[in-house]
Amino acid sequence: MAAHEEDGKRIERARAVGLFRYQLIREAADPAHSFKERGALVRQIAAVEHMGPFGRPVRVSRQTLDRWIRDWRRGGFDALVPSPRQPSSRTPGEVMELGVALKRENPARTPVGIARILRAQLGWAPDETTLRRYFHRIGLADTLPAAAGAAVVFGRFEAARPNELWTGDALHGPVVAGRKTYLFAFVDDHSRLLTGYRFGHAEDTVRLAAALRPALASRGVPESIYVDNGSAFVDAWLLRACAKLGIKLTHSTPGRPQGRGKIERLFRTVRDQFLVEVTGEPAVAAAQPGRHLVDDLLTLNRLFAAWTETVYHRQVHSETGQAPLRRWQTHWSDRPLPLPAPTDLAEAFLWAEYRTVTKTATVSLHGNTYQVDPILTGRRVELVFDPFDLTTIEVRAQGKPMGLAIPHRIGRHAHPKARPETPAEPPVATGINYLRLVDQQHQRHLGEQINYTALTDHTVTSRHQPTDTP
Repeated sequence: MAAHEEDGKRIERARAVGLFRYQLIREAADPAHSFKERGALVRQIAAVEHMGPFGRPVRVSRQTLDRWIRDWRRGGFDALVPSPRQPSSRTPGEVMELGVALKRENPARTPVGIARILRAQLGWAPDETTLRRYFHRIGLADTLPAAAGAAVVFGRFEAARPNELWTGDALHGPVVAGRKTYLFAFVDDHSRLLTGYRFGHAEDTVRLAAALRPALASRGVPESIYVDNGSAFVDAWLLRACAKLGIKLTHSTPGRPQGRGKIERLFRTVRDQFLVEVTGEPAVAAAQPGRHLVDDLLTLNRLFAAWTETVYHRQVHSETGQAPLRRWQTHWSDRPLPLPAPTDLAEAFLWAEYRTVTKTATVSLHGNTYQVDPILTGRRVELVFDPFDLTTIEVRAQGKPMGLAIPHRIGRHAHPKARPETPAEPPVATGINYLRLVDQQHQRHLGEQINYTALTDHTVTSRHQPTDTP
């Protein structure tokens, strides 16, 4: 079982490496670049350090970047995932285990320091690279401090064409039906078009997907998406979705809002022109925070869509000098808008989790139990599913489909994060007031027993009654 666990960890680490490689080469691999432009981008990437998939700064050579680009063009994302097979080691196992023990004893020890200790203890030691690679393979991250890179400077940038860059963010909205709302929105950097938007009752992954998926289906797939570090935007599903669709996902540096000015300006317009109409006049809204003119989320989203398509998209933008919709349509007037295939879009928005198959050929997922192919017993598998339907689970092993997981015991039909927008219907009131029944019973029996309360009240009152006797 330990060997199978190690196999599963190697597979997960291999996929993390593939995602790192994809994010690194995505911009340079764009077929729109000329040979000269691509060479300049590759040189820029190779000239600086990058935070590796396991938290350690790394440098990548130009030759390696060129090879990754060729692999990606030939086989897509899967071609960037290294083989998870365990390499043969020439270093004695007991030496590596001693190195692991030294690392776990003091996680701050570096591979160089551990090699020095091994050399002093044993008279020889494997080199630093061997130790570092082994530590990464078994999940012991190096604790080297990240090198301080050059500060990224954001000027007055504007994308050269629609769908080159989308910026996404969330805006805190009004209270509707007694619950706080949040607006997830994506704006096209070139045209300022609101490509995707939706109000929800939670600032979570599911509500983000509800805004992004229709945007991709109707406005096409952007080359890059720029978001902040909110919990919904750093969720693994978003990185998976972007990798499947070939989108470069970039997160802003914490504490540095540069590059987010356009969507912040958009949110100010939303507050000044739309939300003020939902909550009433600003002075009234400030005095009565709970006052609003919308009774449910469906109405709020319908009104916002109407305002967006009728007002915002058609009014001239102060910076571009054009209405967002016209600026968007001008670019696509002489070329077709490439839209993702429905099957590719559906695959991108599936969720995935890893589990180890038990000896009885079952896997568990959030309290549910599923039967899988017995050939997978003891292996680490990937469970791919729709978060709103945990009754249909696809099983994959090392990226290969292995059939469906047959539900054996189902207690939960949706992922814990897939909370519905509308709360469950309140239970029907029985009309029974237990304490009133107890009180009535007590009153009926007062005539059959001593009323201690009355006696106590009478005694207390008589003690405080004034008397005429001097």
